[in-house]
Amino acid sequence: MIPAMPASASNARARRASVSAVRFGRVAATGVVAVLILFAGVWGSWGTAQHVMLTKGRERGTVEVTSCAGDRCSGPFRPVSAGARARARVEIAQSVAVRKGRTYDVVLKPGTADALRSGPAGVLYAWVPLGGALLLASVVVAGGLRLTRVAWGLALSGAGLLTVAFVAVR
Repeated sequence: MIPAMPASASNARARRASVSAVRFGRVAATGVVAVLILFAGVWGSWGTAQHVMLTKGRERGTVEVTSCAGDRCSGPFRPVSAGARARARVEIAQSVAVRKGRTYDVVLKPGTADALRSGPAGVLYAWVPLGGALLLASVVVAGGLRLTRVAWGLALSGAGLLTVAFVAVR
């Protein structure tokens, strides 16, 4: 402290510096949390989306759901792509997107008998985890970063993705 300066001036400066440090810490921590949420949404979606979106070289066809048990449905696979072979039984996860007695366009995961819905409905359904992550990140961005316009953009994107996916799989 300079002897000519009153003690209150140095205390005020130190207080401003600590408030700035806490604010920077809050923004940095909240930004990291928001980015991690979005990364987790992309990571959770990509496991399915890569098979549905990048279909070149994969077995594509249709499956008529004949039976459902637990959280899995099954039926015969009829190929539509070159190199795909017919199978007596493939499995598809039972969800709001699959009903017994209906036929769906599917892509088989390489080396398995697991089928995933393909086409626009399958692509949108694969990205549902990202839609949820967008909604969650919007709350973090609004509350922690205080960026309300960005938060509204994230929330509307997430809600729009979830709504379109719900309508498409019906």
